[in-house]
Formats: sequence, structure tokens, C-alpha cells
Amino acid sequence: MRNNIIKGIIRQLQDNLDGNNWLDESFKKKIEGIDEKLVFYRPIPEVHSVAELIGHITIWRTESMQKLQGIASSLTMESSENWRTNEELRKIGWQKLKSDLFSSQIDLINLIKNKTDEYLEQKHYAPGYSYHYIIEGLIHHDIYHLGQIGVTLKLLGRT
Repeated sequence: MRNNIIKGIIRQLQDNLDGNNWLDESFKKKIEGIDEKLVFYRPIPEVHSVAELIGHITIWRTESMQKLQGIASSLTMESSENWRTNEELRKIGWQKLKSDLFSSQIDLINLIKNKTDEYLEQKHYAPGYSYHYIIEGLIHHDIYHLGQIGVTLKLLGRT
């Protein structure tokens, strides 16, 4: 069973969530210990709160996992779930938002860890797009928004 690419993907996912990557940043490092009052605050109207970013990341992980299982996705850029409001997210709570992010990591790794590298080349997502494309896009999406969390925290006076 060839799964060296899968193993590399899992390492990247783990490094981005709580490991040691070349960025020297991870979600755990950025969001652990933040005052719950700050996570729902937008430092300026044009910048998302940390909670909004975590909710957005998690919903796209969930949708991507559905695609990886061959389940059609209903989430679009215009979907209300794509960017939930801080009021909606406050009802969920910061601990649950963090827990959902970390759980989505476990779920994603469990979904792919026993797959072969050949699985990645399957094109069930959309014509011309492989499962590898979805997973790589998810990693890029995570890193992009990790950077936004850093900017938001910087604007809030946190590093």
C-alpha cells in the first residue's frame, strides 16, 4: 500500500494545527489562551474576528470531508454558514468553536490515514479536480486564515 503522499499531508495538517512547521506558527499556538471576550471582536469593521475565522475554517473542513466521501456539497461562498456572525458564534461559544476545529482535524486525518496515494488522484469532487486538489486547497486555506488570525490578533494588541 503506497501512502507516502497521504503521510506527508497528515504531517502538514498536524504541523499547521499544533506542530512545528517552518512558519513557527500553528492554530494552537495562535488561539490558546486568548481572552474569550477578544475572539468575538473585530478590531476594524473590514477584518474578521478570530471566532469568525475559526468558524469559517471549520465549516470548510467539514464540507471538504463530505466531498472526500463523495457527498455533494451544499456550501457556497454566499451561504450564511460560510461566514457566521459574531452573535451566532457567541451562542456556540469559544470553547466549542475551538473544540470543533480540533475535532475536524482528527476527523480529517481518520478519513484519509488508511487511504492509498491512488485515492488522491480520484476525480469525484468535480470534473478535472482530484481529492488531492481538495486536500491541498484545504491546507492552503488553513494557512491563509492562520495568517489572518495573526493580523487580527496584532490589531487587537496581541501577538
